[in-house]
Amino acid sequence: MSETPSDIWSREEPESPCIQICVIHPETRLCTGCARSIDEITKWSKMSNPERRAVMAELPSRNAAPTGRRGGRAARLKR
Repeated sequence: MSETPSDIWSREEPESPCIQICVIHPETRLCTGCARSIDEITKWSKMSNPERRAVMAELPSRNAAPTGRRGGRAARLKR
């Protein structure tokens, strides 16, 4: 039986959710591109498949960048 190149390079692990828009939102501390935390991004390559799947399942419920206005100067002064 002959293996094709796609068979050789296929993996049983979840793909990374990264969409190459890597900006960490200052308030949520999540990436605005993939909604992962800095810790999750850093540990991704060392996570087990079940850990990766758990993160992937959680991502749709995260709000990486709030859509409302932040309040301008007055809000900054309150921080």
